[in-house]
Parts: sequence; C-alpha cells; structure tokens
Amino acid sequence: MESKMENGIGFHTYRGYEMLRQEKIQLTPSMEDYLEMIYRTCKKQGYVRMTSLAEQLNVQAPSATKTVQKLTEMGLLAYEKYGIIQLTEKGAKIGNFLLKRHRIVETFLKNIGVKDNILRQTEMIEHHLTIDTVRNIDILNKFFKKNPENHQQFLEFQKHF
Repeated sequence: MESKMENGIGFHTYRGYEMLRQEKIQLTPSMEDYLEMIYRTCKKQGYVRMTSLAEQLNVQAPSATKTVQKLTEMGLLAYEKYGIIQLTEKGAKIGNFLLKRHRIVETFLKNIGVKDNILRQTEMIEHHLTIDTVRNIDILNKFFKKNPENHQQFLEFQKHF
C-alpha cells in the first residue's frame, strides 16, 4: 500500500517490510538505527565517516565499525576500512523506509500530545510495530492533518483525563 507523507514522498509500509522479508534481511533494532542514521547523513552529503557516525549514534568507534561491517556483509553498505561509508541501492531503499517509519511514529506522538522525550519514545516504539499498525498510524496522522478541527477536539477531550 502506498500513501503520501506530509512532504509528498510516498511511504510504502508493506513494500518496505516485504523487501526485508524477500531479501531475508534480519536487521536488529540497533542495525536499523545505524542504517537510518547513515541514510539521513548520506541524503545530505552522499557519505558518512565512521567517526561522525559513532558521534551521531553516541557509540564508540569500534562498536560502529563492527555494525557497519555487518551491514556491508549484508549488501546494504559500501565500506572499506578507514574509508567513507555509502549506501548501496538496497541499503538506500531500506534506509528510506526506516526514516519514513520513524517520521510516522514521531508525528503520531506529537499528534496525541506527547511533549517529553519524543525522540527516545519514537526509538523505543518504531522497531516493534507491525506493518498494519504503522499503516494505521499513518492514516490517523493524515486524518488529523486533513481535519484539524477533529485533532483539536481530541486534544481538548484528552485534557479531561
């Protein structure tokens, strides 16, 4: 199923998960975080360096190196020791999917009035949602955007609890 995000980019919830299943790619939540961060950085500058990636993820460089090597072995990254990290075509597709999933969850939390630790909560939630749940969250986000009066009614209703 395809839907449009706020910025007009299509979100392919089912296709993203289906791609992972077909490729038999088993990503841990940590690997997903790495791939998403690499995707974010590569979108801006085309590559990322190991030290920068480790800083962005608040991990030690040896830990980042180990995970990047695993992702490279899986065919998602192009990386040579002491070189730059780039995404393969397959890695870019999955990274794009992961970033969109992240944004959907983050938008949802904002829509329901969460104000504290949104990034932390998004990170804790996003890796454990089913395809159907992400799709329905995306639909609810779109509903609130298209119907701001309903969103406001929800926020007012929420104040009573």
